[in-house]
Amino acid sequence: MDTTYTITDLALSLDTVWMLLAAMLVFFMQPGFALVEAGFTRTKNTANILMKNLLDFMLGSLLFWSVGFGIMFGAGSFIGTPNLFNLNFYHSQLPVEGFLIFQTVFCATAATIVSGAMAERTKFSMYLAYTILISLLIYPVSGHWTWGGGWLMNSEEGSFMMNTFGTTFHDFAGSTVVHSVGGWVALVGAAIIGPRIGKYGKDKKSRAIPGHSLTLACLGVFILWFGWFGFNPGSQLAASGEGNRMAISHVFLTTNLAACAGGFLSLVVAWIKYKKPSLSLTLNGVLAGLVGITAGCDVVSPLGAVIIGAICGTIMIYAVEFIDHVLKIDDPVGASSVHGVCGCLGTILAGLFATEEGLFYSGSVNFLLAQVFGAAVVGCWAATMGFVVFKGLDIIHGLRVPARVEEEGLDIYEHGETAYNS
Repeated sequence: MDTTYTITDLALSLDTVWMLLAAMLVFFMQPGFALVEAGFTRTKNTANILMKNLLDFMLGSLLFWSVGFGIMFGAGSFIGTPNLFNLNFYHSQLPVEGFLIFQTVFCATAATIVSGAMAERTKFSMYLAYTILISLLIYPVSGHWTWGGGWLMNSEEGSFMMNTFGTTFHDFAGSTVVHSVGGWVALVGAAIIGPRIGKYGKDKKSRAIPGHSLTLACLGVFILWFGWFGFNPGSQLAASGEGNRMAISHVFLTTNLAACAGGFLSLVVAWIKYKKPSLSLTLNGVLAGLVGITAGCDVVSPLGAVIIGAICGTIMIYAVEFIDHVLKIDDPVGASSVHGVCGCLGTILAGLFATEEGLFYSGSVNFLLAQVFGAAVVGCWAATMGFVVFKGLDIIHGLRVPARVEEEGLDIYEHGETAYNS
């Protein structure tokens, strides 16, 4: 009896340490996002970018702990019952405080995606208001539907998903729940606030506004890639036992293969399309592969992961061009393409390549339809709420800084300091 207890206790301790280690890796993605966004934008706005990435985590952590966690994991089908400042409602073998930290870093990731798309022209005060709303409501509600016991994951007989598709929506680590939520909100926000001064000429043609440091951007992508090994494998939430060890190892492999395939295919496509192997597009291609595989990293084969990464890395280039040249939406870092488009696409592709329920393996279209439905529902929720939030803020106080501030840089006017001093 004592031996059994000791082994069980050791296994739980190992699972707890793995969960917290994964949370640290995902937290380290915050500086990765900060460096990518800073590198892809101009020197005069660097302090503003860095401050917004700090704000996302600081304020988001407080809000998600106090309200958002209860909405995400509380009782209810559509929205969890808020449990203000109280974690005792949640029961699990793993310590609830550790699980809160793990979920907090995911919330911060969803929030920070938006800052790059709206960079170089957004009032800091208005971005603060957005951070409050995504941490309190937008992300927790979509997270509740999929990870918190809500209607998209309800597998009970007679539930909507089981009656309609015979299966539930699957998003292992957040292609839709985290990345597409941030991506669609980013797209709507960038559309409402309008393009940067000088982005489109009188002929309506797009003009390139180069970022100030591809070195920072590249370092940021490497950091994000590293952090993703906590983001995806960490979502297993357990390391003890043969099944969990195998699952974590499999997710590590599929995550890395998709990143490599996404980066390489974006390099090849950019080389063919633009006659040059573009570093900036290759960097976003790596991120596109990572975002795309996140939903199905546990259920697809290594070959399936390569195909998903390759598709996402390719489509990302055309999505960037479409959003920029056709929709005339100015997204300085390509966040809406990488996270919105590829998050949605990767979720749907899991419906094709999942080795048990996927269309190419089972011959049944049910799981694919469940994936399409889930991605569409969450996407509509995020885009609608993004429109309400940003349009409301624009009407009430105005989202955009004055033209003079935008032209001279947000760093001095918004923060009274610069990231670089001559």
